Formats: sequence, structure tokens, C-alpha cells
Amino acid sequence: METKQILDTIQMISEEKLDIRTITMGISLFDCIDSDGEKARQKIYEKLTTSAKDLVKVADQIESEYGIPIVNKRISVTPISMIAAACHDDNYVAYAQTMEKAAETLGVDLIGGFSALVQKGYQSGDRKLIASMPEALSETKRVCGSVNVGSTRAGINMDAVRQMGRVVKDLSEIDPVSCMSLVVFANAVEDNPFMAGAFHGVGEADKVINVGISGPGVVKRALEQVKGESIDTVSETIKKTAFKVTRMGQFVGNVAAKALNVPFGIVDLSLAPTPSQGDSVAEILEEIGLESVGAPGTTAALALLNDAVKKGGVMACEHVGGLSGAFIPVSEDSGMIKAVEHGNLNLEKLEAMTAVCSVGLDMVAVPGDTTAETISGMIADEAAIGVINNKTTAVRVIPAKGKKVGEQIDFGGIFGYAPVMPVNTNSPAKFVTRGGRIPAPIHSFKN
Repeated sequence: METKQILDTIQMISEEKLDIRTITMGISLFDCIDSDGEKARQKIYEKLTTSAKDLVKVADQIESEYGIPIVNKRISVTPISMIAAACHDDNYVAYAQTMEKAAETLGVDLIGGFSALVQKGYQSGDRKLIASMPEALSETKRVCGSVNVGSTRAGINMDAVRQMGRVVKDLSEIDPVSCMSLVVFANAVEDNPFMAGAFHGVGEADKVINVGISGPGVVKRALEQVKGESIDTVSETIKKTAFKVTRMGQFVGNVAAKALNVPFGIVDLSLAPTPSQGDSVAEILEEIGLESVGAPGTTAALALLNDAVKKGGVMACEHVGGLSGAFIPVSEDSGMIKAVEHGNLNLEKLEAMTAVCSVGLDMVAVPGDTTAETISGMIADEAAIGVINNKTTAVRVIPAKGKKVGEQIDFGGIFGYAPVMPVNTNSPAKFVTRGGRIPAPIHSFKN
């Protein structure tokens, strides 16, 4: 590397909050399947604690040797609904507890893959896993779960949409904060390193290292140098900055993969904010020219940002994957929180923004009396955006038990806090309870 590149990287880390948000090891559990649930769980524990025994140590060594902050060390596994389906257990809470035990032993921050893929229908393991989610996620601290209810090729499983609204509601009645460990997807990807939606896809290698980078502060600082210049200059500046950030992610991923003797998978280019000042996607949009995120023009500015990040990142790394773009989680972004508190950003505008960014309605707090059917309606809307636009969308919504609009729910650490947002109270119950499947869009047939 040239001296200027080294100095630029040091500045991005020390002054602009650049970090590696996560090193995630994906681990296949197909060789742990057993008709005896207890034996299967023992195999899972042994494979996890053997495969990832050096993950935390290697990440800490990289951080120490190169001075690059690595915020989280995580694991993703094959969707448990597939692994547990061979056993005769009535529910899968014990599998979540096994995942939790392994995560604690290894010292990793989170473990994902308590998941089911039901975009076209259920198998027996899917039904048992989804029914187990409220208990499993409320009784564990590090386990994350996800359910994929739709895809561009399959359409939207409205039976699953209805059920997931109820699951989110039931989980919130036990512990609202646990809802941040559950996400409902359309077009879920198999190599996502970010939680709560990470799982190890069936097409992946036995083990793999995926890296999630972050750097909203770096992008904002770069844009401060081009105030008043054309949109073309803004796009080019973001691309060049994303290139530098992605290079660092690829470097860390390759070093970690080599040290762990595991294949390097992908770099996820996503700009993942935190509640810290100067680490906000909303502030980037405001630097582009919005008085506040939520103003007319917000969706266009976000589309520009998302596209430029992808273009710059793809030039920097031959293996880009995951979600790759800009995240807009309300509770994890100080600028988003401010916009909601000032009445500048509502759910309807957030939904419009999800049509052009990486995910969907993320870390959004709604009143505790929001009905399960309304939550299902929100899931259906996001799934429709994803299915029609052939992109990943998701819902991670938190019904804040006992709280009303304007109050707050605190998640702690990098998950921040969320102001409770108003929800349209007109009921979608008759629509949601019809069930069935919304067919795949006509443009999905490409063969």
C-alpha cells in the first residue's frame, strides 16, 4: 500500500468510525442430522465448538496487529428447521438452547440460523420451529431467528405472513426487547453476515468466513469535501469511498480465512450505522442536501447512496454478497431517531425508502397495543416490495409492550433506543386471514 492509502485508512478508523462490523463464520449442520434429537444437539454443539474454536482469538489478533476495530464475532448455521426435521421432538427450544450454549462457550456475540424458509409452503420442521420462536428467543440472549415468507420466484406465503404477525406479537408479550432477535424476510440471501437475519445457506461450503463492513462516518466526511457540487460528483465521491472501505473488508476477510483455514466467502458492503454521533446513514442523506431525513427527496437520495456504494464496492472486491447497500434501522441510527422524534419521519416514508435500500422496516418500535394482524399487514407490504422489485426486504418490528406513541424502548449498546412510532389503525385483518399464496410476479419467469 502507498503511504497515502495507509494514512487515509488510519484517519478513517481513528476519526470517522470506520470498523469491521462483523466477522461471521458460516457453518453447515447437515452432518449433524439425527432422528434422536438429543444426539443431534450434541453433534451440533461439538461441531460448532470445534469449527469456531479460534474465531474470537483470530479476530482479536487481527484487531491488535492491524489496528482495525472488529466490533462483533458471530456464527451463522444451516436453518434449524431443516436440521431438526428428522427428529421427533414436539418443539425446538432445546436446539436454540444448544446454540446459546455453544455461543457462550466460544465467546461469540451472536449466533443466527434459528430459521425457516417457507416462501412456498411448510415442511414439518418449519411449523415446529416457528411455533417455538417466542419461547426460544425469549429464553436465549445470543440466538437470532428469521423466517423467509416470500421470494420473487415463489410469491408470498400469506399463511406464514399471518403466523409471523402472531409470533412477533407473542414474543413482545413475553419480552419486547427479544423482538430485535427476530426478522421476517422476503428474498433472504444465503451469505448474510449481519444479524438477526444471518443463516448459512444450503448452497454454501461446509464452513466459510463472511465479513460485514461499516463506514457511514467515512462517507459523510468525504461528502463534506464536495459541498454544493453536482449529484454526479456526489455519486463519484461515494463510489471512491466505498472502494477504500471494501478493500479493508476484503483484506480482513482473507487474513481471517487463512488463519482459520476456512474459505473466504464474501464482503457485505452494507453501511451499518450505530447510535454514536457521526456514524449515521441519515446524516449522509442530510449531507447530500436534505434538511432532515424524511423530507421530499429522501428516497431519491437513498437510492443514489445505495447504488454508489454497490458500484464502488464491487470494483474493490471480487466476492461481494450479503445485503450490500445502506441500512436504515431506526434505533441504531442517531439521525433516524432524531427525525422520528421531531416528526419528520413516519412509517409510510420508511416503507418507501425500503424500496431502494438494503433491507426493510428495521428496528422500528410500534405501540404495544398494535394487533398481530396489523404486524402481518406490515410484513405483507414489505414482502410485496421485495418480491416485485426482486430484492431483499425484511421486517424487524418491536411492539413496545405497555408503551404509547412518543415513548421510548431501550435496547442497549450498538442497538440503541427507538421512539415508539404511530401506526395506521385501520385493520387489515380480513385481508390477512384469507391465507393462501400471492402468486409470483409475471416478470419472475426468466427461463
